[in-house]
Amino acid sequence: MFAPHAHLSPAPGRAARGTFTRRRFLRDLSMYSAAGAGALSLGGSLPFGAALAADAEGMRKRGKAIIVLWMAGAPSQFETFSPKPDHENGGGTETVATAVPGVAFAEGWENMAKAAGDLAVIRSMTNNEGNHQRASYQLHTGYAPTGSVRHPSVAAGVVQQIAPEALNLPASVTIGGARGGELYGGGFLGVQYDPLNVGRAGQLPPNVRPAAGELNERRVRDRLALMNKLDGSFAKRGGGSVVRNHREIYRQASDLMLDPHLDVFTLDDEPQSLKDRYGDTDFGRGCLLARRLVESGVTYVEVRMGGWDTHDDNFNRVAANAAQVDPAFSALLADLKERGLLDDTLVLWTGEFGRTPKVNARGGRDHFPKAFNSVLAGGGVRGGQVIGATTADGMTVAERPVTVDDLLRSCCHALGVDADHEHLSPLGRPLRVVDKGEVVEELFA
Repeated sequence: MFAPHAHLSPAPGRAARGTFTRRRFLRDLSMYSAAGAGALSLGGSLPFGAALAADAEGMRKRGKAIIVLWMAGAPSQFETFSPKPDHENGGGTETVATAVPGVAFAEGWENMAKAAGDLAVIRSMTNNEGNHQRASYQLHTGYAPTGSVRHPSVAAGVVQQIAPEALNLPASVTIGGARGGELYGGGFLGVQYDPLNVGRAGQLPPNVRPAAGELNERRVRDRLALMNKLDGSFAKRGGGSVVRNHREIYRQASDLMLDPHLDVFTLDDEPQSLKDRYGDTDFGRGCLLARRLVESGVTYVEVRMGGWDTHDDNFNRVAANAAQVDPAFSALLADLKERGLLDDTLVLWTGEFGRTPKVNARGGRDHFPKAFNSVLAGGGVRGGQVIGATTADGMTVAERPVTVDDLLRSCCHALGVDADHEHLSPLGRPLRVVDKGEVVEELFA
């Protein structure tokens, strides 16, 4: 990914945001049983740098947040938001007119076409990483993977800088599975910045409720105190860092388990009409949960959907995915806007790269990082625009190339996060939140 948005009151039955603090999160928890650990999956320059750092506290008070809709496997740009109907590489995909004159999306994205006035579509994303794991790592951390350091995620940098002090939930939450099950967290900053993983929206995280009648808060605290004593002897024998991480994991899990306001993770109190707008799918429910979490003060939420690695049967598989993502994405934007949350909530739709312009012999598209698309909305982004373009055949970027670093820096700018803030790696090397790149200023013009 807390102090409430100033214009909102907690929904009935929802937690008051002052009940769960970061100080408690990092102090209170001498932890629950092994079941408790299972509740958490572990997984610059001016004018933007110094000015953003100075305004970080203001951003905390405003409740800035980001929702990332992560399309794991790399969606085809041609069958989403950058169709090429007049070229053979377009694969025969039909288009649908959008609310922005002269802009068309691929068929199957009719709801998003109606919402185009809120969207900034970048059609000129470009990168060098064509491997799923490496590109996903880069999109999440701002760095290419190396064998010497586990970089903190951009989410960790966001949470560190702008997550409000008072919170009733973890500051960063990941919803749904993904390719390889990889979670990107605190890296060398520590496990306190790892996200809570919710496997399936609409259900409580696993093992957060003790068995009825077996444990109460006093017994939990007693067991945690005993565990700390046992850990202490190991720490004295040189296991200090291991013990600190172990206790941190248990600390986070235990406070979550003992918090009385876990109902935010369920969707039972949402009207059926709203659930229908999002769609009766795991992804739709994930997007609805993302709105609930942001409304409750969570700073960083990622909703994941796999199935985009379409080396074969590309057109049918993308159409099936679009049938889930199109209503959920558009409903999320409308819901945030209706609740007065969209101005302070950035929504990013992206995958790790794009697909080849040429369709292969199996009716699929292969890996293609040279040119793909990403979509942003809210968070101060000016909607109703397309940034950049590719050549008629989609093979190369023709106008306004935007790198992964540029995209991540732009997200930091929207959130008031200083992308040039440096952390010292375990080897003593200063590493910025995002290594390179420039803000795409057209997004905010």
